[in-house]
Amino acid sequence: MFYWFAKTFVVAPLCRVLFRPWVRGLENLPTEGGAIIASNHLSVSDSVILPVLCPRPISFLAKKEYFTGKGVMGLLKRRFFLATNQLPMDRTGGTASLKSLDSGRIALTEGKLLGIYPEGTRSPDGRLYRGKVGVARLALETGLPIIPVAMIGTDRMQPIGQRIPSLRRVGMIVGEPIPGRTADVSDQAALREVTDQVMASIQRLSGQEYVDRYAAVVKEEQAAKATARRKAAH
Repeated sequence: MFYWFAKTFVVAPLCRVLFRPWVRGLENLPTEGGAIIASNHLSVSDSVILPVLCPRPISFLAKKEYFTGKGVMGLLKRRFFLATNQLPMDRTGGTASLKSLDSGRIALTEGKLLGIYPEGTRSPDGRLYRGKVGVARLALETGLPIIPVAMIGTDRMQPIGQRIPSLRRVGMIVGEPIPGRTADVSDQAALREVTDQVMASIQRLSGQEYVDRYAAVVKEEQAAKATARRKAAH
């Protein structure tokens, strides 16, 4: 109820006035039943613009830190993300990440749309990075289709580190579904094949330069270099 009210009467009208978002390919979204929405991730605003432009509600796998804050602000943030269909996702990898996918799997089997960013984090420089295999695991376990999506211009509207979005026009392109199929999820080659297929579809839609490295690793390297420069300056 909160999701519908906030989207219909608050968030969507504001976004349409301020950012004049455009969308292509909505006919590729299923009108009913579960499906995985796999999008590139350029800005924190993606998680606002994408649901605004999607006719059906979307549940998103969001980093678990959004749900673990302390104090009054932490409580308010946690309740907001839960009320807007966000599902906590542990991004540390291994068993913890696999367990976090369970909530997404349940949402899919209930016939919901599940949004996921295969890169695992926002792009540090506007390029498209190697996808993590969680999206493939969910698809192969449920047999549901993957809908590739490209967010356009959100990195210019709200770059990393910018709190308030700039008034720029943004868009979204929805690609043709990648048909669902089932396979043994212990088959790492199958997981990587599906994941790479998803990233190739997103790249064709977005026109981004593709980098065959994980975005999180690149961010860690950038942070380490920044720290070294600060130490050298002192």
